[in-house]
Amino acid sequence: LSLTLSLSTAGDCVLMRPSEPSKPPYVARVEKIESDARGGHARVHVRWYYRPEESIGGRRQFHGSKEVFLSDHFDVQSADTIEGKCTVHSFKSYTKLDAVGDNDFFCRFEYNSATGAFTPDRVAVYCKCEMPYNP
Repeated sequence: LSLTLSLSTAGDCVLMRPSEPSKPPYVARVEKIESDARGGHARVHVRWYYRPEESIGGRRQFHGSKEVFLSDHFDVQSADTIEGKCTVHSFKSYTKLDAVGDNDFFCRFEYNSATGAFTPDRVAVYCKCEMPYNP
């Protein structure tokens, strides 16, 4: 088992290696870890987070640069594709961080990957420009 996997447990958020090296790592939440019965490679059941540009509507002006959406897209991946741990904060806790690191993200929406629908379908407006806050 990789060191990253051995330190990961269900509920942790991880960065997954993309198939194209030019793309940023994918963000996922570990749902379950299972090892191969033959003692081979471990597999992780993940729930994907989508970046705004991966959603049907695309990136909007109010989306934060570190914003991700918790999707209804589940998958099983080789544990070898885990690059490291990350933290997906609530919007409120993210805005209170003293410093945002490379592995810090925030989520304020759930995303239905088949329909492109978001939950909640509204976001609080914090700015006089009538746009949601974009940290």
